[in-house]
Amino acid sequence: MTSPTEIRGLSELAGRYDVLLCDVWGVIHNGRESFPAACAALARFRAEVGPVVLISNAPRPHPPIVEQLDSLDVPRATWTKLITSGDATRALLAERAPGPVWTIGPERDGVLYEGLGLDFAGPDDAAFIAVTGPYDDETDEPDDYRERFIACATRGLELICANPDIVVQRGDKLIYCGGALAQLYESLGGRSIMAGKPYAPIYEMALKEAAIQLGRPVDPARVLCVGDGLPTDVRGANARGLDVLFVASGIHGAETVGLDGLKMAVVVDLLRQEGLHANWAMADMVW
Repeated sequence: MTSPTEIRGLSELAGRYDVLLCDVWGVIHNGRESFPAACAALARFRAEVGPVVLISNAPRPHPPIVEQLDSLDVPRATWTKLITSGDATRALLAERAPGPVWTIGPERDGVLYEGLGLDFAGPDDAAFIAVTGPYDDETDEPDDYRERFIACATRGLELICANPDIVVQRGDKLIYCGGALAQLYESLGGRSIMAGKPYAPIYEMALKEAAIQLGRPVDPARVLCVGDGLPTDVRGANARGLDVLFVASGIHGAETVGLDGLKMAVVVDLLRQEGLHANWAMADMVW
């Protein structure tokens, strides 16, 4: 397996690809502020080359995420379309209506369930579990859910996870996401099902949207996936045979980026440990 090639900017790849499937959190913002250079690079690709389809593991349908991007001063020119894990997960939830479902996550994620005909219950009476994240991602840890999960796993309940991310960066802090709860549930013998990255449904939706934007079928060899997460962005692209640009300064930045820039040897070692491959690597997204 070959090592990724370090690039100085996205402009070096502009002639190779027609479409970008780009991660959001960790590449163009950190949950508190946007990255102007990254936004400018994507906007230039979109203006000069082709569509930029954002693919996010946000557990809500995309309209609230558009509002979030606006609030973080991510220009609309940065992206063409936005597909979220919430968009892809709603189909899984609808198949299981009316449930009832035990939902885990903050109140702001309630929009995920709107219009699906679901009934709601606690863990003792639910037919399945739906997780968007911890109830309070500032204080909760996965182990806080262990005892309730043991009981649900014993009953054979499925867990639908709307955000496969284990952690994301919020400002200078890493916070737990839905994937961390799904990981615990599986370790207790439960079964979890996900539609976001690295799983197929979100990529199928994104590539379908890319074809609409191009006005023709998508050539997979000319699609570039951009992301900072090895278990989600890189693994998902590898599973689909799509090229990858690894942006190192996101959730792995403490290990992979130093005062002198990208620590390529560390990047190569991390990829090797995970059995993954990236075609390209850079510290931060720039043009």
